[in-house]
Amino acid sequence: MTGAARDAEAAGPLVARPDVVGLLAALEARGWTLATAESLTGGLLSATIVDVPGASRVLRGAVVAYATDVKQSVLGVDGELLAAHGAVHPDVARQMAERVREVLGADVGVATTGVAGPDPQDGRPPGTVFVAASGPRGTHVRRLQLDGERAAVRAGTVAAAVDLARTVTEDRPSADRRGEIRG
Repeated sequence: MTGAARDAEAAGPLVARPDVVGLLAALEARGWTLATAESLTGGLLSATIVDVPGASRVLRGAVVAYATDVKQSVLGVDGELLAAHGAVHPDVARQMAERVREVLGADVGVATTGVAGPDPQDGRPPGTVFVAASGPRGTHVRRLQLDGERAAVRAGTVAAAVDLARTVTEDRPSADRRGEIRG
């Protein structure tokens, strides 16, 4: 049992999410670190990760790049891409994941960008989300179309980002070959 799994078990009723415990255990077993770049989740992904006791052995840090210009100025997302397509785009998610790895010196970077609602953004309806995970073996991007209120969209985004990060970490095939999830 890795330190993350052991610490989560010892925490008892704190109830660390099993998917996050599994991700941290997989990263720790490989000696890898994690960084997050978040837009629509606004820190919820990193907060969910740090709910697991011992997460500090793996998590390097997080960047909440909620505003479009912060994606460019802090993470280095291509300004022309942002101007042409807006922040809700698969290549923006890809660049966010790849750049946060570089900026924070992590082995795996995971990113979220999308529209939590209730209003559309960049011509995209609420629930349109892109998550990306980048690791030593490459970068994967997944498109989601999630239903529900803002909180449900954000929670679904966190779950998908954790799953994709685990896919990259374990080098396992994606559950959806098209890279699309509907919910």
